[in-house]
Amino acid sequence: MRYDVTAIGELLIDFACVSTDKGGYPTLAAHPGGAPGNLLAALTAYGCRTALLGKVGTDAFGSLLLDTMARAGIETAGIVSDPDCFTTLAFVTLDSTGNRTFSFARKPGADTRLRDAELNLSLIDDCRDFHFGTLSLTDDPVRTATQKAVAYARERGKLISFDPNLRKPLWKDMGEAKRQMLWGASQADIVKISDEEVDFLWSCTPEEGAERLLQDCGAKLAFVTLGPRGCYFSNGTASGTVETPSGIRPVDTTGAGDIFGGSVLSRILKTGKAPEALTEAELRQATRFACCAASLSTQRYGGISSVVPEHEVWAVLGGAKKTGLTGGGSGQALLLGVRLPPILSFFLASLQEASLSSVRSLIIYLGRALVSR
Repeated sequence: MRYDVTAIGELLIDFACVSTDKGGYPTLAAHPGGAPGNLLAALTAYGCRTALLGKVGTDAFGSLLLDTMARAGIETAGIVSDPDCFTTLAFVTLDSTGNRTFSFARKPGADTRLRDAELNLSLIDDCRDFHFGTLSLTDDPVRTATQKAVAYARERGKLISFDPNLRKPLWKDMGEAKRQMLWGASQADIVKISDEEVDFLWSCTPEEGAERLLQDCGAKLAFVTLGPRGCYFSNGTASGTVETPSGIRPVDTTGAGDIFGGSVLSRILKTGKAPEALTEAELRQATRFACCAASLSTQRYGGISSVVPEHEVWAVLGGAKKTGLTGGGSGQALLLGVRLPPILSFFLASLQEASLSSVRSLIIYLGRALVSR
C-alpha cells in the first residue's frame, strides 16, 4: 500500500492566547491544527506514510495549512480548496495547567463543506488504515461524505480507526453527539477515546468503557486516555494501564490526544499484526511510546507544530528502541538491573545499531562503573 493511514476530517487554525491587554483583549498566536492533521503529523514523524481528505478555504490560512501539511510529509491531493467558504478557525483558551476550552468560527467552516463527490477515493484504496472522528459528523455535507468514506473503506477490508474527539460547542444536540459517537465506534477496529468521553457516553470507569467498546460496539482494540495519568488499553485478551513520564510540565495540551493516537497507531502498524492479536507486552510498549510522545508535545504550543522528533521520545524512555533497554520511569534506563545515568541513556538512544556496537559496549561499561562507585 502507498499509505499507512488515510484520514478524513477538519484542518483548521488554532488561535491560542499569548497575553491580554488592560481592556481584556487577547493577543493570539496562530497554529496549524485539526485532530486528523495532528494525528497524521505524529504518524508521519514516527515513520508512516499518510494522506488527508478534507477541505480548506481559498484564503491565506488555507494556503498556510496546505503548505504545512506538505512540509510535514502528508499527502495533500485529497484536500480541496473552496473559494466559497473560509478556512475553519478555533480559539483556544488555556488555564494555568494548560487545559483548554474551545470556541469556533465554523458557521460554516470549509471543513464542513466537503462533499462525497469530492472524495479522492484512490487515497483510501491505497491505505492500510482509514481514520475518522466526529468533527466530520456534526454537519452535512461532510457527515454524508464521512459515512460514505467509512463504508467504502470497510467494503475494501481496510483497518478502521476512530477518535470521537468530542467538542461540545460544535453540537446543537448532545443526544445527537452521543449517537454519532456510538455510530463511529461501531464502525471501527481501533478506538481511542478519553476518560471524559467515556463518562459522557456511559457514566462508567475507563475499564468499563473499554469493555463496552469491545463487547457492545465490536471494536478489536480500545485505548482510554486518562489525561496526565496515562492510558488504559484492552483488546479483550490483554489489558493494562501505562503511566505518563514524570516531570512533564505542560504549557498547552492542544492536540495531545491526537498525537497519542498517531503515535500509538504508528507502533501498531509497525507490528504488522491484527489489533486483537497483539500481546500485552506489545500493547504496553506501544502505549508507553504514545504516552511519552503526547506528554512531550504538551511542552510546546499548538497541535501539528508540537509533535516532537522520535529520538526525543526514545531519549526520555531510556533508549529502549535501539538498545533493548527498559525504562526506569524517570528518564533513565535499566540494563540487567543496573540504572544508567540520564546522560548515558540519552547517548545510548542516539547511537546507530551496527557500526557503533563497540562504542555502545564501552558506554555500558562506564555506566556500570559510575553506578558502582
